Amino acid sequence: MPHSTYQTNPQQQHSHPSGLSGLPHLPPVVSDLVLFGDLTGRYAAGSYSRLASDGRAVVLRGDRQGAAEHGHRITAAIACHVARIGGTVDQLTQLLLHPEHEGGRHARSIALRSGESRALGYIRRVWSSASEAVGASRALGSRHEAYEVLAALRDRIETTPWRGERGRTALRVLRAHLNFAEIAGGPLHHASERQTAEEAGISRTTLRAVYESVLRPQGWLRRLRVGHGREGSTWYLNTAPSRFWPTQYPPDPALKEWTTPETATTADIDSTVLARLMGHDAFAHHGLGSAALMIISALRQRPHQTVTELVGSSSVSRATTYRTLRRLAEHGLAHHTGETWALAPRALEGLGSSLPAPVPGLDVVPAEGWDTVAERHDTRGLAAQRKALHAAQRTAYREALDRLAEHRSKAVVIVRKGRQVLIPAPRPDEIPSAWHAPGGRVLDPLTGHATPDWRIATDGRLILITPSDQRSYDELAAAHAEALSEWNSAA
Repeated sequence: MPHSTYQTNPQQQHSHPSGLSGLPHLPPVVSDLVLFGDLTGRYAAGSYSRLASDGRAVVLRGDRQGAAEHGHRITAAIACHVARIGGTVDQLTQLLLHPEHEGGRHARSIALRSGESRALGYIRRVWSSASEAVGASRALGSRHEAYEVLAALRDRIETTPWRGERGRTALRVLRAHLNFAEIAGGPLHHASERQTAEEAGISRTTLRAVYESVLRPQGWLRRLRVGHGREGSTWYLNTAPSRFWPTQYPPDPALKEWTTPETATTADIDSTVLARLMGHDAFAHHGLGSAALMIISALRQRPHQTVTELVGSSSVSRATTYRTLRRLAEHGLAHHTGETWALAPRALEGLGSSLPAPVPGLDVVPAEGWDTVAERHDTRGLAAQRKALHAAQRTAYREALDRLAEHRSKAVVIVRKGRQVLIPAPRPDEIPSAWHAPGGRVLDPLTGHATPDWRIATDGRLILITPSDQRSYDELAAAHAEALSEWNSAA
């Protein structure tokens, strides 16, 4: 996104916006945003062009409206800051409509185009959304407070029943996002779909289904900005999600999500162990699966549980619990003493987890490694294959972005006398080879010096490099045709 051309002298910058009465002192960062706009590009909407359906023309993205979207983000940010310090909508209006405040350029543009009443209505709507968002959120003053919020969220995740295969998969995805949030130091974090799928050990198709059917409707996760280009999506973990299953996504009998009185209303698992194991091949869909993850996490949290207790603590149905425990026992990962079950002493070896010593005189099967378990279920190598596929997709996507940035179009191939003939599409940006300069620069035929704003793309075409020009190729071609017509008419 091009930044505003508004220029300021750092020695003449004011520390507080003018024209207000009764508004508490704004933080320096907010004052700079109001006075000078988004100088750092923090609220930029990103690239807002894409290839059309024909794969040739470049059109505006439907969800990115360029400068208008950028201005709306700045306006919403200012409204949130004013609401957080106890301001009013009238004070926000004074901030945005002041002629010397660059941060209110978007609101003043609406007033000029559509009238002051339309601009005031827009400001009131932004203020309503900002007040609701600030009232439902908690301001984190330090990194320590952010980690306290994440710890409370982790406890809530571990005590929430995740019923059915879809619920257990949702837990894996949510725990992956919690890992990213802990690295980022707060609920706000960045992650791409491929990155999250690799962390959770599932496919992208399953990941998207879980987003739409569980996590977003229940309010666990919000996507604030869709990733584009080389940037991942921006996510926010909600610290107060809804505890009720959404009515628009009823239980699916095919996924064993029917209502059952077996599972309790609360669970008790160790999600740290689950987060470390869920990306392994042994817990793929055709391996031990998510039910084994829940059983192991519940036994790690509280050893020596009966089947009835496991059904309640792991939120796994009784039949699935019996079947999963038998499979874990066959691999030497769990054993039972009478009616109670516990993990084998070396089941979690290498994960930094300490388990009770083996019971003397108890004959159990030696614990197998996770790689051996994956080999027995023919799932070994799935994670590596998934990462290789994602790496190839990223490479192809970046190449497409590079071609798009160069405004490159597809050539036309015709068959003549049994031979394929490549015919480049007619373009108005072709230049003579004598104008080519080293480093991809363009020589000015009049001065003999390289021009600062023009470059030569890898396909030999001429492109314009300037922040103030974001026109698509079709718009550049139309401008060229209009200029050529005017020149011919003048001649």
